[in-house]
Amino acid sequence: MTEPLVRIAEALERLAPPPVPAPDLTAADAFLWQTGPDRLVPVPNVARVDIALLQGIDRAKETLLANTLQFARGAAANNALLWGARGMGKSSLVKAVHAEVLRQGVPLKLVELAREDLPSVGRLLNHLRGAPDRFVLYCDDLSFSHDDQHYKSLKAVLDGGIEGRPANVLFYATSNRRHLMPRDMIENERSTAINPSEAVEEKVSLSDRFGLWLGFHPCDQDQFLSMIAGYCTAYGVEISPEDLRAEAIEWQATRGNRSGRVAWQFFTDLAGRRGIAL
Repeated sequence: MTEPLVRIAEALERLAPPPVPAPDLTAADAFLWQTGPDRLVPVPNVARVDIALLQGIDRAKETLLANTLQFARGAAANNALLWGARGMGKSSLVKAVHAEVLRQGVPLKLVELAREDLPSVGRLLNHLRGAPDRFVLYCDDLSFSHDDQHYKSLKAVLDGGIEGRPANVLFYATSNRRHLMPRDMIENERSTAINPSEAVEEKVSLSDRFGLWLGFHPCDQDQFLSMIAGYCTAYGVEISPEDLRAEAIEWQATRGNRSGRVAWQFFTDLAGRRGIAL
């Protein structure tokens, strides 16, 4: 008789697990939100690039830093969508801005949220609502397909529903797409819908809920070379301007494009050939 009762008790616990303990928000300045079970995992050392090394995106740097400082200091600020060319420093800028805010002595927490975990964002907001800290929620590479329902969960962050978005929470997202869904998918749904104007309005209007749009565009050759030169100066890698130019142009030609990511990959190879650890 004892064994069946034990199995019943275990089944009930699985159906109604004990409440998750409140996270220790003093453990770090950055966290990863994970589910199953829900938890905020401290990240003591964030992988990031110094903001001064991010070249060719000066306007985006100034705008996002000003917006983030406003928020961290308790003033009004906008949710931000960083969209555009891949490899041009969108996610690097979010992390670099967070580091710069901390360097200026203004407390701020960064919480990274995976796109797949958007349905759990309501539970995350419940943990953060009422906390003494201020938080930037960050979702990298955000986009939606035509049958994707995750965008509805995102509205809980951007609009907040009946409760409203917590005053101590801001949301930053990066995406290769300005409207968070492919252009051909937008056109396809418009052409096949009974009411074309309403077919994609709900998803496309999601990007309109970001008060701040920052566009990232492919860099030209001079910007590409200046990125690498900045890395060389910061890490003490010595190379003549002529050799740097020749090797960097050859490298980008083999990759077929220029971007901040390609510049860093070339510099990593250059430093490695000189026995320098990064």
